[in-house]
Amino acid sequence: MTGERESLLREARQGRLDTAAVLRLFDSLPAMAVADMTGIWRGEGLHSGHPLDGVLERFNWFGKEFRSPEEVFPLLFPDGAGRPVAVDPRFLPFDLALRLGLARSDLAARAFPVLRWLARTRRPSARLRMMEGRGVVTATMIYDHLPICDLFRRLDADSVMGLMDYRGFDRPFFFALRRHTPRALGGKAG
Repeated sequence: MTGERESLLREARQGRLDTAAVLRLFDSLPAMAVADMTGIWRGEGLHSGHPLDGVLERFNWFGKEFRSPEEVFPLLFPDGAGRPVAVDPRFLPFDLALRLGLARSDLAARAFPVLRWLARTRRPSARLRMMEGRGVVTATMIYDHLPICDLFRRLDADSVMGLMDYRGFDRPFFFALRRHTPRALGGKAG
C-alpha cells in the first residue's frame, strides 16, 4: 500500500475524512477475488460521518467469516470467553435502534449480550459473488435477508477495505478487515 493510501486510511480510522474522501481511497484500491476472502477477519469501522460510525465497535464487533462463497457469516461477536460466534444480522434491530437514537445508548450496550445470544447461528446468512460496484468487478458479500451488499477492495495481502451499501442510507458505511486466521471456525461459530 502506498504512503498516501496509508495516510488516508489512518485519517479514516480517526474520523477525519468525509464520505467523498473515503470513497476516493476506496476507488483507488484494486479488486478483491472471492477466493481470497476465505477465513476469519477482524473488523474495524472507518469513520466518515455515517450514522453507523462507531456503532459496531460499541457492541464489540469482532468481524466476519468467509468459509466458502455460499457460507458467509457477516457478523461475528465474541462470546463470554472471547471466541468469535456468528450472529444472524436480521435479528439485530440496528435500523430501529438508529431511528430511535438507542444505538449509542448505555441501555442498548447492556442489552446487547442477551440479543447476541438470542441471535446466534450456525447457518450462514450471506454469500460472496464477483459483482460490479463503483465501476470495478470485485468480491461482494450479499446478505440473505437484508438489503445490504458489502463491496471489498484489497488494501494489502492480509487486509481489505469494505463499503457497505445499505438500502435506506444515502451514503455508504466503510470498514476495514484484517485476516485473523486462515482457517474457519469448524462449526464452532454458533
